[in-house]
Amino acid sequence: MQILQHLQRMGAVWFLGLLVAGCASGPTLSEMSASIPPVGASDGRFYIYRTTGAAAAIQPSVKVNDEVVGDAVPRGFFYVDRPAGSYKISTSTEVERTLSLTLEPGQVRYVRLGISIGFFVGHVYPELVDDAEGNDDIASLHYTGKLPEKAAAR
Repeated sequence: MQILQHLQRMGAVWFLGLLVAGCASGPTLSEMSASIPPVGASDGRFYIYRTTGAAAAIQPSVKVNDEVVGDAVPRGFFYVDRPAGSYKISTSTEVERTLSLTLEPGQVRYVRLGISIGFFVGHVYPELVDDAEGNDDIASLHYTGKLPEKAAAR
């Protein structure tokens, strides 16, 4: 009986370690907000983020118009500035999931990366959320993109 309890405890410790290892570890939005540059006059900004730690091992690349811009890191966010226009945000595991949207000059859009069940692995899918919800969602997440020069120098 003691061996079984020991194995259960070891399994729980291993599982928690795996869960923590798969989550983002950069600065939070509040820690780096002063170093995020304002959106350019003719550009817009996408905040792309993943709120859940579920399926932590599944971290596909995130693409904007077929260009890799980051990864779907659990409990992490990054931002991408682009000229106003039409965009396709996509992720791919077993299947490709896409979101098509437009970006206006000076506009900030929030794209949450959700998780759904797949046949072999989970699927990460992009979904557009409203500004208030997106802003609240990213407040406690960790930045996973390239640090702006001011923040990197600290």
